[in-house]
Amino acid sequence: MSTHPPTIDRPTRHDPALVIGGTGTTGRRVAKRLAARGVPHRVGSRRASPAFDWQRPEGWPAVLAGMPQAYVAYHPDLAFPGATDHIARLTRAAAEAGLTRLVLLSGRGEPAAEECERIVQGSGLAWTVLRCSWFAQNFSESFFLPPVLDGALRIPAADAVEPFVDADDIADVAVAALTEPGHGGEVYELSGPRALGFAEVAAILSEATGRSIAYQPVSHAAYAEELAAQGLPADFADLFALVLDGRNATPTDGVRRALGRPPRDFADYARATAATGVWQPAAVAR
Repeated sequence: MSTHPPTIDRPTRHDPALVIGGTGTTGRRVAKRLAARGVPHRVGSRRASPAFDWQRPEGWPAVLAGMPQAYVAYHPDLAFPGATDHIARLTRAAAEAGLTRLVLLSGRGEPAAEECERIVQGSGLAWTVLRCSWFAQNFSESFFLPPVLDGALRIPAADAVEPFVDADDIADVAVAALTEPGHGGEVYELSGPRALGFAEVAAILSEATGRSIAYQPVSHAAYAEELAAQGLPADFADLFALVLDGRNATPTDGVRRALGRPPRDFADYARATAATGVWQPAAVAR
């Protein structure tokens, strides 16, 4: 828990909420849950109207207007250059627009992300921080999907382990922070229930899909080249080196603290996701 107290900690299920990054992995899950609860909300994305674009702050006031609180998911990651400036500017704009609460998606073991957390914590607004391990959904909705489809997880992780967190758990905690009292001023470190090496991940995915998926450790330089070929930032390779040095290997109790239940296991995620067919190359080819 931070020493910075929140100014307000009385959200209700009726308070409207802005979901910045509302079409991303966690944001669209947050928006879906708010809709299911009947909570008025606005999706902040480049395709929405009014549009939200991190590179166009002149458009932010229109998106923030009339929203007392916001879930903030920064793209591509708070560890990337420019994130702290954007978060500082957004926090000021939010206060000027009359917002009273921010729920910030953050990353475990990322010094730049923790700097963004401190910006939000010192803003005078109520806040909740969701400091997350890597998402399980990275294997089905993001940069690990192509390697899974290829049958080879070519990743510069050596024998590192990670307690992957399910994005559904993150969304559940975010919605609780936006609609229930008691979460203000909390830093929830969110992870799955156990740490897994990438060889273990490959074995779980193989069992779930009925395919052969192997883990093939590669060098940092080779992975940066593969990212570039996919049109992804090479900085992701640097992020691998940063957070897979053992600092995040221990599972946390954040999901249980926030929701009173255990987090979802990676194997459960894998079985449910395999049933959608997303990991079948033939389905992708069609």
